[in-house]
Amino acid sequence: MSIHTIYKNEKGKQTILDFYELYLAKLEVNLERVFVETSFGRTHVLVSGPKDGRPIFIFQGGNCINPMTLSWFLPLLQNYRVFAPDTIGHPGFSDENRISARDESFAYWISELMAHFDIDKSAFVGPSYGAGIILRLAAFMPEKIACSVLVSPAGIQLGSKLEMIRKILVPLMLFKLNGSSEQMNKIANIMSDHSMKEIDKEIIGNIFHYVKLEQEMPKLTEKKELTNYTAPTMVIAGRKDIFFPEERIQQAAFEIIPNLTNYEAFDMGHFPSEEYLIKMNQGIKAFLELHYRGNV
Repeated sequence: MSIHTIYKNEKGKQTILDFYELYLAKLEVNLERVFVETSFGRTHVLVSGPKDGRPIFIFQGGNCINPMTLSWFLPLLQNYRVFAPDTIGHPGFSDENRISARDESFAYWISELMAHFDIDKSAFVGPSYGAGIILRLAAFMPEKIACSVLVSPAGIQLGSKLEMIRKILVPLMLFKLNGSSEQMNKIANIMSDHSMKEIDKEIIGNIFHYVKLEQEMPKLTEKKELTNYTAPTMVIAGRKDIFFPEERIQQAAFEIIPNLTNYEAFDMGHFPSEEYLIKMNQGIKAFLELHYRGNV
């Protein structure tokens, strides 16, 4: 575990943390903020929802801020006690130590968070990098998972590297050189199928500018790693997702996940539009009602 800063300078760090606070305020929900000491570093956790609700852990997407992707799943706060940690080594208020998403490290990190909140078993929801983290838990500590929802998931299959270079990396390099709004718009449109909110675009642009991006994707999960993972699982994929396209996710997901009970695909990019967020949450709530709320 290396100890370093993920930010390029203090001004950049403060800029990102200011956006974090702004986004939290825009959510307009009652949140507790808890710091948990783990063997991997201090972890900042957002906690919300009814105190007697069944627990759900929601993990943020990579190289973004926790409130941004948490905002996608706000309907879950109505019935569930939600725990949303700032991922160690990513933008936010957790420690900046980078830990590997290719071994058991994240599984142990999650288990320590669960122990702090006295939770033995939970439902899990994760978009993108967050889904890859959940799959690391499924591989090493499957007994911790009551059920899981993996949205536009890392850790299953990757999209075309050539397309990512052409449509994301090249505009990103140009954006870093000259701060061109044209290049940032290109990136945002590809990531969201032309539906990204302005505040999200602004935050991501600042993250590109001020943060040393995490470039290591979660390990692609192997079928043998999930032999003992039997929890009901839902996968939601986007047909226009440049990073984890549905056409590559579907076959691999059914091959490696033993109890893939629900699979949904939408004509969305990596960032869902408001229209698809509504549809996603309807499906997720129905999945949890069947596989989680009614089962003790």
